[in-house]
Amino acid sequence: MTEATIALGEDHAEIRQAIRQICAGFPGQYWRDLEAKEAYPTEFVETLTRAGYLSVLIPEEYGGSGLPLRAASVILEEIHASGCNAGACHAQMYIMGTLLRHGSPEQKTAYLPKIASGELRLQAFGVTEPTSGSDTTSLKTRAVRDGDHYVIDGQKVWTSRAFQSDLMLLLARTTPKDQTAKRTEGLSTFIVDMRQAIGHGLTIRPIRTMMNHNTTEIFFDNMVIPAENLVGVEGRGFRYILDGMNAERLLIAAECIGDAKWFLRKASDYARDRQVFGRPIGQNQGIQFPLARAYAQMRAAELMVQAGCEKFAAGETPGEEANMAKMLAAEASWAAAEACIQTHGGFGFAEEYDIERKFRETRLYQVAPISTNLILSYIAEHVLGLPRSY
Repeated sequence: MTEATIALGEDHAEIRQAIRQICAGFPGQYWRDLEAKEAYPTEFVETLTRAGYLSVLIPEEYGGSGLPLRAASVILEEIHASGCNAGACHAQMYIMGTLLRHGSPEQKTAYLPKIASGELRLQAFGVTEPTSGSDTTSLKTRAVRDGDHYVIDGQKVWTSRAFQSDLMLLLARTTPKDQTAKRTEGLSTFIVDMRQAIGHGLTIRPIRTMMNHNTTEIFFDNMVIPAENLVGVEGRGFRYILDGMNAERLLIAAECIGDAKWFLRKASDYARDRQVFGRPIGQNQGIQFPLARAYAQMRAAELMVQAGCEKFAAGETPGEEANMAKMLAAEASWAAAEACIQTHGGFGFAEEYDIERKFRETRLYQVAPISTNLILSYIAEHVLGLPRSY
């Protein structure tokens, strides 16, 4: 039987089973304890790394598995469906798109084997800024060429895992915006060795949030990096990170699908067992219908994730599919979360059930890594051919 004929949600069965076994060793109490301390899940990430699941997109010649994006999406989906959270390590997968497609042979040789083995972590993606937000082409961080170096000044925000990452993929402006023909030009992508930069022009500050996401703000003050750390051609960085952004949206969508499956399983199990007024609450349509609708939403989103991964694997740009998958999956996971907490009533707010933790975690993806309104604007303009609205 070929993969194309395997029912959705059952493809890559060996990977799914292996991830479930790993996650069984990290139950809800593990995540609750981390959240209480605002700590990073080091043991969980190291276990995934040793098992080779964070390097599945790295080609075999560099120590990875050379698997397609769909395999990576299955890994993240199963992590979330098992009640765990991949936010601590998912960036290593989607950042790979930029380095793999546009990095030089020297960069790939220098970094990829060490990332695959776990010697180096590539978890930080420096794009968003306080003043520009989702308007990426208006970012203000500057990288100025000075001989065989670049000098970088500026600020990034919502750069998650900066404290836990050795490397960062950074987007900065190398040509002033008013000197470019198109606003997407003049942006360049760099690999920053954060181990060398901290205390030498790089400052990281934590941002406390409603969930344990290890996010930060970063300040660059005359930070100097070698010119050889430029990825690809100067001025084309925006195009390069689009590869990473499309992969990011598909992988985040897979996480949301996993969340939806976790909420639906949790709610359905409870609704079958919980007796009120002499019968299971799952017998009531008021409980059934929200769960059934969330399930239908999840399945539709699952199809879009698969379509986007297939297009990505074919070397095409899955902008339409990636955006729609992220929106549909985030809406499905949020619908499932709402239905789950409503099904459990007061118990849904008790920490020991893990519902309130997962509820907060999945809410993030209505906003990040791209808001629903921007996705709708993208579809309107780039798919339906309507005039740009902003």
